Amino acid sequence: MSSKITPTVEGGLLTAIAVILGLVSTFLPVIGLFVEFFCAVPIVVLTVRQGAGKGFVALTASFLILTMFIGPLLSMRIALSFGICGLVLGWCISKNFDAVKCFVATFITAFFAQIAAILILTFVMGINVMDSELSSVQEMFNEVFKTYEEAGVDKQAIEQIREQVAPTLKLMSYLLPFLLALMGLINAAICYLTSKWIFPKLRMKFVEPMPPFAEWRFPKIFLYLAAFSTIGVYWGSSRSWDLLYTISINVQFFSMCAAFVQGLSVLSAVADKYNLGKFWRRVFFIMSILNMLLIVIVSFTGLFDMVFDYRKKFDENED
Repeated sequence: MSSKITPTVEGGLLTAIAVILGLVSTFLPVIGLFVEFFCAVPIVVLTVRQGAGKGFVALTASFLILTMFIGPLLSMRIALSFGICGLVLGWCISKNFDAVKCFVATFITAFFAQIAAILILTFVMGINVMDSELSSVQEMFNEVFKTYEEAGVDKQAIEQIREQVAPTLKLMSYLLPFLLALMGLINAAICYLTSKWIFPKLRMKFVEPMPPFAEWRFPKIFLYLAAFSTIGVYWGSSRSWDLLYTISINVQFFSMCAAFVQGLSVLSAVADKYNLGKFWRRVFFIMSILNMLLIVIVSFTGLFDMVFDYRKKFDENED
């Protein structure tokens, strides 16, 4: 941006860009989905250049303007999903935090923003988000089953599928905290990656690159969380302690996701060691994500790596 633009004009322009992006993401079905990914970028840029105070003012102003055009629900979703993440990411960048701290702070903010959205919808607007989402999923499956019946599929086979789907829907009702964390992780990743792409084009310095994926490590606490949460799931399910089961199953999913990422990181290090081509590496990673057996194997590889540090042993053997 030109140095001739005053801070006030710059703030107004970036606020206007944020509003335009929000409107485009709402009214254009296909393009809007892509444009929505960039809604946080103007807030990030303004916060880095003029501070968190100006970034907060721009976020508030864009939220109020969007509310006049698209209503409070949609404008709140954009503000909480991306705007607040952009504010925190911009503040972290302005404080010269490293990439990991910037991303973790953005992720934590995105997670609590999702919780805030649920609380607002539940207590202020009287909308039970979980029940409505589960009802939508149930209706979708009912329509699929109805289509199968009209196509002449055996009713007994359809009933077997219903019996297989029912436990999954019940499990989803317990996994609201994990799903919120997953949504927060996606929003944080989108905010981080879009800002990383835009900053060089504006001749602005972004944070230092993340460590190579082959070097990613999570603390051992995730191993202990996985172990104790497994015990909690057993006790909660066998004794019908819903609160213990709910807490344990969410902690278990969260810790195993961290273990899965670390397992993929170990495999990436092995691929680097043996100079495996990018094509075959991507094929194996995709298979690991889509195949349940491989997911379990990779996750346990990550858990064991938290204790034994296989990559360190690789380096020692080379020496």
